[in-house]
Amino acid sequence: MAYWLFKSEPSTWSWQQQVAKGEVGEEWDGVRNYQARNFMRAMSCGDRGFFYHSQTEKAVVGIVEVIAEAHADSTTSDERWECVDVKAIASAKTPVTLATIKADLRLSEMVLVTNSRLSVQPVTEAEWQIVCELGGLPAS
Repeated sequence: MAYWLFKSEPSTWSWQQQVAKGEVGEEWDGVRNYQARNFMRAMSCGDRGFFYHSQTEKAVVGIVEVIAEAHADSTTSDERWECVDVKAIASAKTPVTLATIKADLRLSEMVLVTNSRLSVQPVTEAEWQIVCELGGLPAS
């Protein structure tokens, strides 16, 4: 299993909206960055990801699971853009803020710290364990 982080502005797509989709989940559409798209192409069903609220909150607020591998993004006719589908798995007991992540030296190499603009990014297993611990999230 691989681990990822998916960033969304709460005003565009919030954790509450993701949770409301239930088992059917939702496309992680609208990504228009080649590197982020390529990360989605590398995902497999069952991979887990942090759901991160960007903009004002700047915090990991939950965990999602990839339920459909990369396919055409339904929000565009441009064949270059693909997305995966994800469903909500667990809400963070305590949102893990960007400030908390940056303050934890064990997370200093996390892509969220070194390239915070990337909307879909990989997370190492060690980083996954640490952020889950900080947020009261199930690590597996």
